[in-house]
Amino acid sequence: MLLEDLTIATALGKDLAARVAPRASTADSKGTLPEEDVIDLAKAGYLGLASPLELGGIQGSLAYCVAASLQLAKGSPSTALIANMTLHTIGYQREARSWPEAIFNYLASAAVTGELLNSAASEPDLGSPSRGGLPRTTASVIDGKIIISGHKTWVTGGKHLSHILVGAAMNESFVTVWVPGNAAGVRWEKTWGESLALRASESNDLFLEEVSVPEENLISTKQPIRPIPNIWFPMLMAATYLGPAIAARDEAIIYALERTPTALGKPISSLPKIQRQIGEIDIALIAAKTVLLDTARQWTGNPEEAANFLPLAAGAKHLAVETSLEVTDKALRLVGAAAMSKDLPLERHFRDVRAGLMHPPAGEAALEIIGKNALQV
Repeated sequence: MLLEDLTIATALGKDLAARVAPRASTADSKGTLPEEDVIDLAKAGYLGLASPLELGGIQGSLAYCVAASLQLAKGSPSTALIANMTLHTIGYQREARSWPEAIFNYLASAAVTGELLNSAASEPDLGSPSRGGLPRTTASVIDGKIIISGHKTWVTGGKHLSHILVGAAMNESFVTVWVPGNAAGVRWEKTWGESLALRASESNDLFLEEVSVPEENLISTKQPIRPIPNIWFPMLMAATYLGPAIAARDEAIIYALERTPTALGKPISSLPKIQRQIGEIDIALIAAKTVLLDTARQWTGNPEEAANFLPLAAGAKHLAVETSLEVTDKALRLVGAAAMSKDLPLERHFRDVRAGLMHPPAGEAALEIIGKNALQV
């Protein structure tokens, strides 16, 4: 069963956004995710949105999860990003079923209880594994245990993760190993808190120092030649960055309604120039949000259709990110010098959406996917 009443998802996201938003500015300044955000995600059952019904989850459709994420990201895109790493992983595996059934059932059930999950793939030397190559992180089987050692970068969620899916090299092949977040030898180094964007996402460096896990924690023993594209990832990333752009629009409107220069004697919202600027912002957001939700609704969840659907997902994500960049820039220009101050959240929204440029498929890669599909080459 797929839940398609997006009003329920929107209400859930709004409620969570109202809880996390008051903490977002301080979290950004400190460069850490508040523990209260993790607790709120668990209490709301948010992390179980993609988990199957039989495991206690909501089994929400992609559109359902995107609608909820749009609202949560308005309150805190860092919190939404961390949560979406769990949602896209479970949602994708619910459809692709490329993991051993016992591991999927365990991790999908853990998400229902509020436990966070993410992959650890990127490395200092390797960069993003999407471009190929074996990781420097190694895994070997010794006396029925898998021993893992290595260094991973940009692992969103950091110390809050209950479960980590580690990409490693074993016998000249790429493997994925499930590592509990509290395993001995798991160490975090704070490297992200002063970054340009999403400072509270805890996207820190992970060190695995001879971590030992049972041999049955081996999820996959090789990379498939033609893996099933993950439609959930670009769509939920799109929502993560469109959310703060919508928040920036709302802040700009509040400012325009309240700002009353003495020389003007009335709010700047009365000026045709300001009205036109808000109109430009709204048109851009309406288009991006409509495309995103419509694309999400079209996804049937059939893995056999994923390759053909990927250009649509890449297009929706690309449009959402580019629109977010445009909208936050226009919001800053509308507000003027006051937008530079931390007294308004606009500078944070402006920074946060920039991270959307880094999540694949991004920029030229997204356009190539769309172009190749159109040209059938």
